[in-house]
Amino acid sequence: MAEPKRETALQESIDAIGLKCPEPVMLLHAAMRRLAPGQELTLRATDPSTERDVANFCEFLGHALLIAHREGDEFLYRIRKAER
Repeated sequence: MAEPKRETALQESIDAIGLKCPEPVMLLHAAMRRLAPGQELTLRATDPSTERDVANFCEFLGHALLIAHREGDEFLYRIRKAER
């Protein structure tokens, strides 16, 4: 018997490469409003201020910052929307 497909929680990906503060967080905020609680998204950015801004955004609104990774000049974040 075949196992049922498991749907991934990842629902959206934001490419904020080249955008400067406050644009990456504004895009993140708009995307989070569209997601259901528990769904996840990724954000790619090059603005160093996202290191601080994304963490503060998640902490303030109760979202889970699952991945915060820097590779060279690029930042990758994976965030799960709060379950409220």
